[in-house]
Order: sequence, then structure tokens, then C-alpha cells
Amino acid sequence: MPTPLADSLPVRPTGTISGAPFEQVLAEIQRLKRQRNAVILAHNYQIPAIQDLADFVGDSLGLSLQAQQTEAEEIVFCGVHFMAETAAILCPDKRVLIPEREAGCSLADSISAEQLRAWKEEHPGAVTVVYVNCGADVKAEADYCCTSANALKLVQSIPADKEILFAPDMFLGDYLRTNTDRKIHLWMGECHVHAGIRPHHVEKMWEEHPEAELLIHPECGCVSQVMWHLSQGDFPVERTRILSTAGMVATAVDSDASEFLVATETGIIHQMRKRQPDKTFLPIKADAECEFMKMTSLDKLLRALREGVHQVTVPPAVAARARRSIERMVAVT
Repeated sequence: MPTPLADSLPVRPTGTISGAPFEQVLAEIQRLKRQRNAVILAHNYQIPAIQDLADFVGDSLGLSLQAQQTEAEEIVFCGVHFMAETAAILCPDKRVLIPEREAGCSLADSISAEQLRAWKEEHPGAVTVVYVNCGADVKAEADYCCTSANALKLVQSIPADKEILFAPDMFLGDYLRTNTDRKIHLWMGECHVHAGIRPHHVEKMWEEHPEAELLIHPECGCVSQVMWHLSQGDFPVERTRILSTAGMVATAVDSDASEFLVATETGIIHQMRKRQPDKTFLPIKADAECEFMKMTSLDKLLRALREGVHQVTVPPAVAARARRSIERMVAVT
């Protein structure tokens, strides 16, 4: 679930933004937010200053579901474009803004609606499941949407005699195929950041920190190899967890471990350290940073609130079909 700002301790930066003191900029953002009756949502991979200023921090779908519950008239989504689209789909009565309109996603860009339609034609009768990290037009072509947290349960709910088309993340899809023994056809898409986290990164870090608990996002390029190591007894099963970003944060709080190795985009570590400052959180790959997520800055957030830019909309017909695939997911999970 998204994390309310009140549950965290904000980090107060120093210096200036575009010549203005940070405290002045932060105060102006809060004033404009109240004036516009807006809520600020930030993904776990955003820069720390944005996370600390947000009303809620979480994963993409969790934030969009949170947006449905707010009474605010305007949603400022600090994330990438497909996330703001999802909020617009689920909140047709609200105005959705994204501070950086060029904040895209390599995974979402790996498949188009036209490509998915052509793939479906090659497999008549197959059930189409798409990861939430895709465009609204792709969601509109799917039978189900899913997240990394609920994908396994959703796939298991599909009748056993049905073939499944899974797009666009091949690593998450392979994880599902391995853990369900289902006939799943995979689209060869990937998040360039997660794909870059390879088995040798995990092996090196665990050699250096043999008592740590390992948290891995299923989009990572190391997942299949880690599962093989687990089956061979090379890695400790009790200290290896494959989790969504929300699951990682929850585990950081609930686990008795004092040291964690984290295999996902490094922005998530800020949330973990805030909640558990006495524990140690180390990235499996220190440069695993999404340049698109890091495009959102405080001055761009300020401009979005001051000028009402950049609004994200989804054509009503596309939004209705995409909403159907999301609602089917929610009904299952």
C-alpha cells in the first residue's frame, strides 16, 4: 500500500532551487497544493526530496488506487507516463498532471497495442495478461492487468487449459512460468534498469555479506538464476525473497534481519532507511537508477502546480477498455 507522508521523517535539503531557498520552494509547493486542492503521489523510485514531499509514496498501481480514494480534485503524479495514465483511467473525474512529460519507460515502450493485437491473432483463444508497466492502449487490449505483487495469484486463477500471453516483461513472465508450470508465451520486453541486475552482481554482494537477507524484484535479470541456485541449495531459502517494491518495504519493517541486499532500482532504499534507520540496506547494483524516474525535480513539481502542466488524458473508449482489465485483476486478487 502507498505510504502516507505522516509515517515518515522528511529529509530537509539545503541550498537553492532556481535561485530560491529550498524552504521557500517547499512552502510554495504546499501552498499551491492547498490552493489547487491537489494531492502529490510519488513512486518509490523518485528522488528522496520528491518522496519526502509527497502525500503518498508507493508502487504505481497502489498510488493510482490511492488516487481513487482522495477527495482532491487534482492529482500530481511524480512517476513515469504510464503511471499517470493509469491514474487518469481510474480517476476520470480528476485532473492528472505529471511534472515531467518526457518521463517515459523502456519497458512500456517495448510493446505497442498494434504489436499486441498481432500477437493475439497468432494465438487465438489465449488469455492475455499484461503487466501494469505498459501504456493505456496496451492495457485496453488485454484480458487482465497485473502487478508484480499479484501476478502469480492471477495466473493461477486462469483455467488450466488456457494458454497465456504475458507481456511485456520477460523476466517477470519467466518467473511466472517457472512457478506455475503453465503454458505461458512471453513477450521479449524488459526494463533496462532491472535487466542490468545480473546473477554475478548478486553472487558478489552475497559473498561480501553472507548473513544478509536478499530482496529481489521479479523484473530483475537475475531472477531465473537465483531460483536455480535456490533449487540447488546454493542460496539460503529462508533469506531469499522475490517481492514487489511494496513487499520489499514491508519486509524491511517486519523482518528480524539487520542487513539487506536490495535488487531493484535504488530509489526504494530511501523508503527502507527512513522506516528502519538502524538496519543496513545495500543495493545489489549501486548504479541501478532509472533516468526517467530521476527526471522529476522539485522545480518541475513547482511548475506543475503553478501552471497546471502537464495534463495526462486517455481517450474515453481506450480508458473504458483498459479499466476493464484492471478491474478484472482487482476482482481476482
